[in-house]
Amino acid sequence: MSRITRRELLAATAGAAALAALDIAPAIARTDPPPSPARLKQSVCRWPFERIPLPDFCRTSRALGLVAIDLLQPDDWPVAREAGLVCSMGYPTTREDFIARGFNDRASHDLLVQELADTLPLAARAGVPNLIAMFGNRGGRTDDDAAAACIDGLRRVAPLAESQGVTVCVELLNSKVDHADYQGDHTAFGVRVITGVGSPRVKLLYDIYHMQIMEGDVIRTIRDHVAHIGHFHTGGVPGRHEIDDTQELNYHAIARAIADSGFSGYLAHEFQPTRDPLTALRDAVATCRV
Repeated sequence: MSRITRRELLAATAGAAALAALDIAPAIARTDPPPSPARLKQSVCRWPFERIPLPDFCRTSRALGLVAIDLLQPDDWPVAREAGLVCSMGYPTTREDFIARGFNDRASHDLLVQELADTLPLAARAGVPNLIAMFGNRGGRTDDDAAAACIDGLRRVAPLAESQGVTVCVELLNSKVDHADYQGDHTAFGVRVITGVGSPRVKLLYDIYHMQIMEGDVIRTIRDHVAHIGHFHTGGVPGRHEIDDTQELNYHAIARAIADSGFSGYLAHEFQPTRDPLTALRDAVATCRV
């Protein structure tokens, strides 16, 4: 092999560097395409983050990519709106027995219907798309009697909800860990009621945390019954904490299944953070971005 001079070596090195630069430059010039628009509208429930003043929480939530705040009383709806957010689910009352006293109790129908009748026009004017309602505690009622009562009571509400363009969402909760004796603790019961009411403005609030505890099979259930669902809540199982790798659900897959179903409503985070709350919320938004 012939010996190479220092000058030849430098020339060869410079040539190689120039060729490398030609190959690398286009790669540097290229940028990754911007992420596609999110297919799910993400929201966050107020109560787990109550220590943060609401105006600050609204501004931060918007900066994290959220588009709405969930579970606000009417007096707080303007605060969300001023921050450029929607209140995605409003309360019709401040009653302390809100969960226990629901539409399964015929004696409560006049009260519940009046609360919603008073709040539905307010929600329509404020651009609040959903109001929350409850099935109520069993109190010894059979599922047959309770379903019939719920259907009758919610049918009284449905015409006003339809005229105002606001959806009444009745929540499914677990009776095993958090809400003993709650009647609406399985999807089948909820679907039976919503089908019986037969209104596009009366649907289920499908809380993924609660239904994972009671029945599991979350993705297939969502696919089968998304037409009956008006709203979703998240939460890690067990414990209703962060939706990360400390719990048993794959929330990215769940979010993708919801988006693939064509669902156009809101997915609201309702978990109690065990670490820095805003970091946990940022991570949840990223997990469910599809």
